[in-house]
Amino acid sequence: MTTQNAAPAVDPDKLMAFVFRAVEETGAALNCALVVMGDRLGYYRSLAEHGASTPAELAQRTGTEEHYAREWLNAQAAGSFVTYQPDTGRYHLPPEQAVALTDETSPAFVGGLFQIAHGTATDAADVIAAARAGNGVAWGDHNSDVHVGCERFFRPTYNAHLVSDWLPALDGVVGKLGSGAAVVDIGCGHGSSTILMAQVFPASSFLGVDYHRESIATAQQRAADAAPGAQISFQAADVAAVTGGPYDLVTMFDCLHDMGDPVGAARRIREIIADDGTWMIVEPAAGDHVEDNLNPIGRAYYGFSTLLCTPSSLAQPVGLALGTQAGPARIRDVVTQAGFTRFRLAANTPFNNVFEVRP
Repeated sequence: MTTQNAAPAVDPDKLMAFVFRAVEETGAALNCALVVMGDRLGYYRSLAEHGASTPAELAQRTGTEEHYAREWLNAQAAGSFVTYQPDTGRYHLPPEQAVALTDETSPAFVGGLFQIAHGTATDAADVIAAARAGNGVAWGDHNSDVHVGCERFFRPTYNAHLVSDWLPALDGVVGKLGSGAAVVDIGCGHGSSTILMAQVFPASSFLGVDYHRESIATAQQRAADAAPGAQISFQAADVAAVTGGPYDLVTMFDCLHDMGDPVGAARRIREIIADDGTWMIVEPAAGDHVEDNLNPIGRAYYGFSTLLCTPSSLAQPVGLALGTQAGPARIRDVVTQAGFTRFRLAANTPFNNVFEVRP
């Protein structure tokens, strides 16, 4: 006689609790697009500048249709992004939210985070198809919200920490940059990190490299506008084709885990770095074990890893797919396989780990 295992009992209270959580999650997913909408239409900036407003006032000031402004404000109030004043019918953007949603110079700015998340979700159908086929989705195949949002998300953090915290945490690097060093910034994207370093250290020369040609074109224009006298150039190439050297400083900002062959990239860096040079790797904050990353930041990063970073790696030769939450141990393994002998965590933020790697 065969006995089948009985289906586990369902707790109706836990079931309904999860259903209500699913409703909350749906609202959060929709709010990603609503934040992008508020950013593009100038709703947040208007509220920050003019204070509490009615839907009609907001619509008039931003040149938009009042019904959209009304429903958008109600959605923002329901999610506690703005507060509603029933006695006046006005909506108020608290000062903390105003900083996070309008001040692109603040490290707390989240507009870019919502933009890259919105762009990533927009391309989910391509990732689903790639998962079925067993291939990847290249970075350049994503929509512009991914590329622009990525730069807007990371730039405020680099502006806040790169020169004041991260570079000084590296042994002897600031002194070299001050007297004149050769630097290559690999995976530079739109060039924010490269341009920032070039502006602060005019005696040094900088090469920004990225395999996405459209990003390099943007970086070249931004460098011409922001640092016309700096020793800065850009090259559209993957790591294997990087020219020049030996380099006193090699930097990678939030891109090693996106590469198809990070070990091969590390071996190339070992070839072009000076004997006393430094490789600074900035990666998303992560622990070495899954359970270390089961938190809100890890959840967001695992989401980006599934829909953006892992597909990018799988679209390239080798396709190692380290994942956004690779952790220090896996990064150490990559660089030691390439022949580097010194590796340490030099600095960190709630969102980033900064590693110092030496030959």
